[in-house]
Amino acid sequence: MTGAESRTESGALGRLGFRPGQVVIEYGYDDDVDETFREQVEDATASPLEDEDFDGVVDAVLLWWRDGDGDLGDDLMDAIATLEDGGFIALLTPGTGRLDRVPAADVQDSCNAVGLTSTAAQPVGAGEWVVQRLVGRR
Repeated sequence: MTGAESRTESGALGRLGFRPGQVVIEYGYDDDVDETFREQVEDATASPLEDEDFDGVVDAVLLWWRDGDGDLGDDLMDAIATLEDGGFIALLTPGTGRLDRVPAADVQDSCNAVGLTSTAAQPVGAGEWVVQRLVGRR
C-alpha cells in the first residue's frame, strides 16, 4: 500500500466514525473486498468484524454491495434492523471502471426509499471501492 492509499483509508475511517469498542457487522463479504480496509476497521474498533450470523445489536454495519447483488433497499433495511440508535452503515460499492459498479442514482434512490442520508463517496485504497456513511434522517 502506498502512503497516499494509507492516508486515504485512515481519513475515510475517521470521517466514517469507527471508534474503539464498537461492534461492527459485515455483509456482502466476497473475495473481491478490500482486505486492508477491513483490517483497518478492525484496528480502529479494536475488535473483529462480526459475520452475517451475528444476531446482536451493532454500532455499525460494513456493507459491500455490487450491481447485481439484489435489491439495495432490501439490504439496507436488513442492515438498519441490526443497528443501535445512532449507528451507521458504511456502504462500499465498486469504484470507477468495474463492471459491477453501482450508479450513484441507484444508491440515492435506495437511501431515499428507506430513510437514510448519505455522505459523498470516498475512494478506498487504490480506488477499487468507494465508501459512503449512511445514517437515519433526523
